[in-house]
Amino acid sequence: MSHETHRSLENDGHRLVVVRSAAEVTLQARSGRIVTSAFPDLAAAALQLPAGTVLDGEVVVWHAGRTDFALVQRRAAATAARAAVLAQSLPASYAAFDVLELAGLDVRARPYERRRTLLVDLLLPLGPPLQPVPMTTDPELAATWYETLPASGIEGLVVKRLDQAYPAGRRGWQKLRHTDVRDAAVVGYTGTPRRPLALVLVLPVGDQTPLVSSPLTAALRREVAEAAAARGAAGRAAEPRAAEPRATVTAIGLGEVPYRTLDPPLTAEVRHTSARHPPPEVIRLRTDL
Repeated sequence: MSHETHRSLENDGHRLVVVRSAAEVTLQARSGRIVTSAFPDLAAAALQLPAGTVLDGEVVVWHAGRTDFALVQRRAAATAARAAVLAQSLPASYAAFDVLELAGLDVRARPYERRRTLLVDLLLPLGPPLQPVPMTTDPELAATWYETLPASGIEGLVVKRLDQAYPAGRRGWQKLRHTDVRDAAVVGYTGTPRRPLALVLVLPVGDQTPLVSSPLTAALRREVAEAAAARGAAGRAAEPRAAEPRATVTAIGLGEVPYRTLDPPLTAEVRHTSARHPPPEVIRLRTDL
């Protein structure tokens, strides 16, 4: 069995599982939410798949020659009526990077090299908007992709072993990104429920000590306020000033800062260089559709 690795592109999109049953198509986000009605264009295209097919991949929206994460979020949040309109003006594409089930047969235990062949044979005859994510075993081509494709919104590369089974429920792939952007758990926020000022983050590396982010942009403040309200943020009240924070965290240059907790936590993409300074910069809130 080969131990060679392959590199595939990592898009700026949302993880999405496509399930084609005998009767219908279901689109499921990583959070478990069913989002079929939000992407009628992808659901219609997936009807061409044979019954008993399950794909893993990402939904992306291209705009002005690059993928646009904000537009994917806009598509995901649309009502069924609005989704039909957006499907025409902001069509979605599905970049499939794995096949989990084919004709009712679970293929997750098969080596990736074999699953990739099955995926390509399945999707190439269909064409866009369903397509296999580009991949290569050529290190020089991978290096060229890594250096030239960020301008198109491609975040980086994902490296997998060709003899690897599908890593269900665990991380089995190596991501190579251009920046030090990583996912962080959002365990709370400073400010009020109506006007969050900064996020309290736990990074996936280090000693797991909560850190306070840099100040949020106006757009992020709105997103955090909406997400916190939807998740029943602790300390929420009719008059925000009357709500008492539930915890404190040490912030660089500010000492002990009170904050309101989030349960369950949210996830945010942050740019961070050290545990001392500057504070983590929040790039975007990951709502997982």
